[in-house]
Amino acid sequence: MIFVFGHGAGAPSSSPWMKRYARGLEKRGLRVVRFDFPKTRSTMAPLEDAFRVAIDKARARWPDEPVAIGGKSMGGRVASLIAAKYTLPVERLVFFGYPLHPPGKPEKRRDEHLPDVKQPMLFVSGARDPFGSADEMRALAKKLRAKLLVVEGGNHSLEVPKRWTETQSEVDARVWDAAAAFLLQSK
Repeated sequence: MIFVFGHGAGAPSSSPWMKRYARGLEKRGLRVVRFDFPKTRSTMAPLEDAFRVAIDKARARWPDEPVAIGGKSMGGRVASLIAAKYTLPVERLVFFGYPLHPPGKPEKRRDEHLPDVKQPMLFVSGARDPFGSADEMRALAKKLRAKLLVVEGGNHSLEVPKRWTETQSEVDARVWDAAAAFLLQSK
């Protein structure tokens, strides 16, 4: 399974978080393809185009492998937008810290397109994420019949406080295990 993995708005595909998550998923049997979005953020169209190009390149390189898409924050949102808008050769989607709304603005939701996504979805969300509370994400996942993993103590980047019941390495491993298991399921 190829996982085309979009980065968040605050850091490129080469950021330590993206590298760590790509390595963790690769160790669990996935082929992870990272790419960079263009710098422009004036509209979503260039971001959507960049994601679709990354999918096409991955499929051209490994034509016999199934493809899944997703990303960190904005990368996940763009993945969901293109899955809702286009007929893509994509089997599943995984979102790490989906940005359901801007922090402090729960009325500005970014989920109107999600019911149009036909593929199975997994949301991985930190319980302390200001972009979507655990309760908001539970309600969303239930409405969509999507899977949800809430990282207790986790923030938007799924990072837990230093003095937590689990170490960051343990949390990361649990997230990677769940994401890989979801992505490697057959239809």
